Amino acid sequence: MAHAYSPGLKVLERTIVRRLRRLPLAGDVLVKPGDRVAAEQIVMRTSLPGPADMVNAASILGIMPDDVPRYLLRHAGEAVRKGEAIAERKSLFGLIVNRVMAPMDGSVEAVSHVTGQVTVRGEPVPVEVGAYIDGTVVDTVPDESVTIETAASFVQGIFGVGGETSGVIAMAVASPGDLLEPAHIAPAHKDAILVGGRHVAFDAVKKAIETGVRALITGGFDDADLKRLLGFDLGVAITGHEQLGLTLIVTEGFGSIHMADKTFTLLRSCAGKRASVNGATQIRAGVMRPEIVVPAAASSSGSISTAPSILADGTIIRAIREPYFGMIGTVTAMPAELTELPTEAKVRVLECRFEDGSSALLPRANVEVISTA
Repeated sequence: MAHAYSPGLKVLERTIVRRLRRLPLAGDVLVKPGDRVAAEQIVMRTSLPGPADMVNAASILGIMPDDVPRYLLRHAGEAVRKGEAIAERKSLFGLIVNRVMAPMDGSVEAVSHVTGQVTVRGEPVPVEVGAYIDGTVVDTVPDESVTIETAASFVQGIFGVGGETSGVIAMAVASPGDLLEPAHIAPAHKDAILVGGRHVAFDAVKKAIETGVRALITGGFDDADLKRLLGFDLGVAITGHEQLGLTLIVTEGFGSIHMADKTFTLLRSCAGKRASVNGATQIRAGVMRPEIVVPAAASSSGSISTAPSILADGTIIRAIREPYFGMIGTVTAMPAELTELPTEAKVRVLECRFEDGSSALLPRANVEVISTA
């Protein structure tokens, strides 16, 4: 049987999810291999250097740069408070006093004998890294990283904004073709991961933020509404750092697109369970997909999915080019020979049958695999 490897999305009922958590600078690892951790548990800590500010002490004191050390009240490494004198010079029998004041809380970092400037470094900025997913620590690198693993249901989206969060999955609509409107969002959805259908209205997103919903999952979302939500055109970038008040994940694409039945069914089966969600997306080299991870109970059983994304007879695919963009179907044939398109390009194609019963011949480069097993 003909087959080919292809990029695609994963919609897996049970698989192994492993996530590397890394510190930006060397710090303290708080867990060890074998430890069970919760999504919001802090597993590493470090401190980033505070901001630096340079004060021209030589100019303020009216002296040569190499004379500055003689007048210091606080030397390199010593703590200072904002407004405290770090250097002082008296003249005219003490009647005139010139002082160099600390511009911030912190410490004296360096004194330049060449420029006469004193560098004051602000207080360190604490950084804590959470586990992100419920699971087991399988590896640690001292002072650097932690790797966490869990068996989980796993769904990837097309696009997302907003960073990591976690909460209990709740269904806002009854079917994958429903529109998620403000009326579907209730106070009980506070701190929830809310699942919609084919589209979410902009007003519904705003109400979700006001209600305290942690994440919204929807089939489609309007590009114009995304610009309104962000306040600017996103362009080509890595998302995930937006401060919106929630994380938004789009599973199918921009516009009003029916959420894939398998995606909706899997998320509905996870209703009431805790999930970890990350909207970070990168569409250039080193592709990064937004994701929903629903850790399985330690006692649960079932086969683990590890299959690669392969195009073959029976594979579920999504068309990613017009005129079939967003449509989901099943591969029915994989012709080996090149086929000439209306553009006169000769490419390898596949035959597929869409969910509405129609069939089409598509270039293999115009589809992506939806991995479900």
